[in-house]
Amino acid sequence: MDRYLEQNIKDIISKYPGVGDILNEYKIGCTACAAGTCRLKDIVEIHNLPGPEEEKLMGRIALAISPEGGLRVPKSSRKAAAPSGGLKYSPPLKRLVDEHALIKRLLALIPRFVAGVDLGSEEGAGLARGGLKFIRAYADRYHHAKEEEILFKYFDAELDVIKAMLRDHVNGRAHVKAAEEALAAKDGAAAAEHFLAYRELLTEHIKKEDEILYPWMDRNLSLKQVGELFNKFNEADEKFEPALIAECEAVVTGLEKLLGAAGISVKA
Repeated sequence: MDRYLEQNIKDIISKYPGVGDILNEYKIGCTACAAGTCRLKDIVEIHNLPGPEEEKLMGRIALAISPEGGLRVPKSSRKAAAPSGGLKYSPPLKRLVDEHALIKRLLALIPRFVAGVDLGSEEGAGLARGGLKFIRAYADRYHHAKEEEILFKYFDAELDVIKAMLRDHVNGRAHVKAAEEALAAKDGAAAAEHFLAYRELLTEHIKKEDEILYPWMDRNLSLKQVGELFNKFNEADEKFEPALIAECEAVVTGLEKLLGAAGISVKA
């Protein structure tokens, strides 16, 4: 089994599709992941199943790979039951989760926005550029910068999970740039396509961070490192203009009001 633990999950699922079905049962969404480069052993560690559940999962994976048996399932070192009462984060990681809340508010608006606003018009393009400004300022320069320039530096840059998160950031920026170019060309359909693609990418990205990556990071950070992160995040926030944060919040609130709490479809 050891050699399979070192293989990336995409190759394993490709050769043994039953493994993907088993992971889906445990709500480990490797089949939907666009990268699929994480090693099997890293996936098991990051998801932090309690010892008995981990051994049961690995036993089922072993049988999916080798139905005739013969693969030795490693003994789990985790004894404690999975935490109850919801996820809990250290203060610096909780700050990132809280920042996700505002980003998710914008993401939730995108389907109604692209359906109800004519992005090919000047007024519609102006509203869309407000959304792009929010993404660039708040999601990228304010939030993602803290991850890339501070948090991720505490972990091995060669870890597949870190590479996957960074790849999402790059792909997100590409959609933002493409949406901006489409707006300039008055191509509302193309702009809508990139807004929706960005929403799909970031929605899954945030879910993976909140539910998997951040809890795993918290388990691997020392108390000293948590304190360092807290101070470094404070320093990063102090460099960001409070007025710009307020403006970003106003963009989301304004779009929410525009699209209508009463369910009114807006057409620019």
